[in-house]
Amino acid sequence: MDTDLSDATLVLAGHGSTLNADSAAPTFQHADELRRRGVFAKVVECFWKEHPTFAGVLRGATTPRVFVVPLFISEGYFTEQVIPRELGFCRNGETGFPRVQRRGAQTLHYCGPVGTHASMTEVVLARARDVVEQHPALDGSRPRPDRTTLFIAGHGTGNNENSRKAIEHQVALIAGRGLYAATHALFMEEDPRIGDCYAMARTDDLVVVPFFISDGLHSHEDIPVMLGEPEAEVQARFKSGRPTWPNPGLKHGKRVWYSPSIGGEPHVSDVILERVREMASVAPV
Repeated sequence: MDTDLSDATLVLAGHGSTLNADSAAPTFQHADELRRRGVFAKVVECFWKEHPTFAGVLRGATTPRVFVVPLFISEGYFTEQVIPRELGFCRNGETGFPRVQRRGAQTLHYCGPVGTHASMTEVVLARARDVVEQHPALDGSRPRPDRTTLFIAGHGTGNNENSRKAIEHQVALIAGRGLYAATHALFMEEDPRIGDCYAMARTDDLVVVPFFISDGLHSHEDIPVMLGEPEAEVQARFKSGRPTWPNPGLKHGKRVWYSPSIGGEPHVSDVILERVREMASVAPV
């Protein structure tokens, strides 16, 4: 039976950016979708680098229950320290705080990030499936998964040590299903590097899925260059609003399909709901 959330406010917490408007796009996308479904009394967005900010968002939440869902890839500095501190769940960035708390007549629930939810595997697979369906080769062909190597690309420990764990977990889950000839992780700042995919792949067809919430600088510019596109061409395409990777791209004798980041995949709205339902029955401390 579905959990009744008609007395609750959903707060979607994203990173945001003062330099890249696309950074906040998935947060607004999923907030709009969940408003459309009418599941919650209210849905609001907040950001670290944009307005409305984390610190002030709860002032507009007057419902009996509030659920905060971080739209982040993994547990780490932002989800364990910054967001809880700004929302008043903890003091001075401490960890191990109660995730469900009472404030007067209101109950606040702090949920886990979407990126570590078990069903994110379906999000990755949907991205990999959709990019080849939408972009057949010039001869009209599309690669068979069992003759394709799937790569999940992330930042690496230079940014957040937990991001590697989240990606490697997805690799293990997808490899266990036997859908693709092989499934591997790639990283921007540690081994195996993005450009290593050509040596790693035993197949002629590759699909690369960036494990990022938003299509920002890393997914739009950095990774295409690391995959072998000329930097000047990538920047020119980006500035003109064109795709920065030509699906499929031909590099080192291999066809490469490169998908959008996972954060904008429609199923993420369902992942957000699952995070809320997990916490709905937890009693406050």
